[in-house]
Amino acid sequence: LMCVCVKISRAIFPFSVSHLHHMAQGNQTTVSKFLLLGFSEDPELQPLIFGLFLSMYLITVFGNLLIILATISDSHLHTPMYFFISNLSFVDIGFTSTTIPKMLWNIQKQSQVITYAGCLSQAFFFIVFGCLDNLLLAVMAYDRFMAICHPLHYMVIMNPWLCGLLALGSWSLSVTGSLLMTLTLVRPSFCRSMKITHFFCDLPEVLKLACSNTIINNTVVYFMTIILGITPLSGILFSYSKIFSSILRISSARGKYKAFSTCGSHLSVVSLFYSTGLGVYLSSAVTSSSRTILVASVMYTVVTPMLNPFIYSLRIRDMKGTLGRLL
Repeated sequence: LMCVCVKISRAIFPFSVSHLHHMAQGNQTTVSKFLLLGFSEDPELQPLIFGLFLSMYLITVFGNLLIILATISDSHLHTPMYFFISNLSFVDIGFTSTTIPKMLWNIQKQSQVITYAGCLSQAFFFIVFGCLDNLLLAVMAYDRFMAICHPLHYMVIMNPWLCGLLALGSWSLSVTGSLLMTLTLVRPSFCRSMKITHFFCDLPEVLKLACSNTIINNTVVYFMTIILGITPLSGILFSYSKIFSSILRISSARGKYKAFSTCGSHLSVVSLFYSTGLGVYLSSAVTSSSRTILVASVMYTVVTPMLNPFIYSLRIRDMKGTLGRLL
């Protein structure tokens, strides 16, 4: 996956570090590298941080790979819901692989350096996978809406062609939106400290280092965030409002439980994803403490993808049985 990411990043950003030399322009400079400060510079804490994040990364990759293998190997799981779950698992692997391996590499090499091209590439893929999470969760909410509110037409409407189109559309929108947002890092000139108070190249944190006018850059970022962040969330809320109203019209308690259980796991993942994501931006708005923002970011970028396989495997009986046989 990382090899593919490097090849794509070279195609999207066809420049090397040697082309990004320091050029004095008054007080402005074009930089060739940034410093990721991470969590702590204390040498005694580095092995603990390395072991903790390596463990979480391996659990995330292994757990999501099991979900993907389970949906492929069991013909009973060849349904729209499990198709989107396997896509979400792949995205979660990419989401963590964009940030954690680089952080582990820097800890191992006792370095904080990330090249300018590397920072652009990391920001690009982080936004791609983050947007994909948003869009896939919205698509899965639509899938549950069709299954509960229109059960007789579900298999006709949610056919393989439509499922593939929805997945492809999510990828296309995410790549396009991420490219537009990442290109905002190409235009600014940087004249402040090149130290990023984060463990990866978070777009807002990098833009804070720019000394040129970033009004256009921030406008593009906010506009794309509304389209690729707020719009999917609105779709999820609309779908679940229809789902809940449909469930309330069911007369029997058993029927209500059965209908709700089909979307319980997805609702848990949605709640975890958006609550931790909202926590990141609220913490950055109400406090200037970099440590608080870092902890909130870990919940959003590492813990959530790690917990998703457990939620699906524990709450969905078919998935639990298939994983048991696979293991």
